[in-house]
Amino acid sequence: MFDFSLATFVARVPAILIGLALHEYAHAKAASLLGDPTPRLEGRLTINPLAHLDLIGTIMLLIAPIGWAKPVHVNPGHFRGDRKRGMMLVSLAGPLMNVLIAVLAVVLIHGFGRNSEMNMILQYLLVINVSLAAFNILPIPPLDGSKILAGILPYRQAGWLYSLEQYGPIILMVAIVTGLAQKLLQPVWYGLLWGFVSPVGNLLGTVIF
Repeated sequence: MFDFSLATFVARVPAILIGLALHEYAHAKAASLLGDPTPRLEGRLTINPLAHLDLIGTIMLLIAPIGWAKPVHVNPGHFRGDRKRGMMLVSLAGPLMNVLIAVLAVVLIHGFGRNSEMNMILQYLLVINVSLAAFNILPIPPLDGSKILAGILPYRQAGWLYSLEQYGPIILMVAIVTGLAQKLLQPVWYGLLWGFVSPVGNLLGTVIF
């Protein structure tokens, strides 16, 4: 799937741009809806990929089934209601957007036909967005999954998890280099998401087309 032919490279690029941009836009929009103006003030309340791309994270997605974009900065102090719950919702918005895009990709595959010229782009749109959702919900700081887990845990345990974020980039790189992230990704989250996305998208595609 991740070879380096020109055709697959050209097909991957729009899928990566869409997946990363809408993932980060979803974070920004969720924070904005909760009352935080920070994403808007920093120019992140947009679907323009240039506002969201991280060089290393984008390159990783071009050569491997994991990657990331620039994180959206939020200030929980501006949230209406419980801050911990607000951070959980903002963090959940990104992976949820990727799941919705993946479901839409399956639906569009039904509409365009499996032998159409659009098929390769849609296949990558499906694979990359499932990969982004699965990778980001791993409970490893600073990924979204750590904040989602912190929103579920009692305040004391959540505080301990938040304290790890200062070491987040190091923890994440060690997890990737050692293969721990891939081992967690493939059998658990990736498989569960495929099990949800594929039947839901197939059902919707069949009903619509």
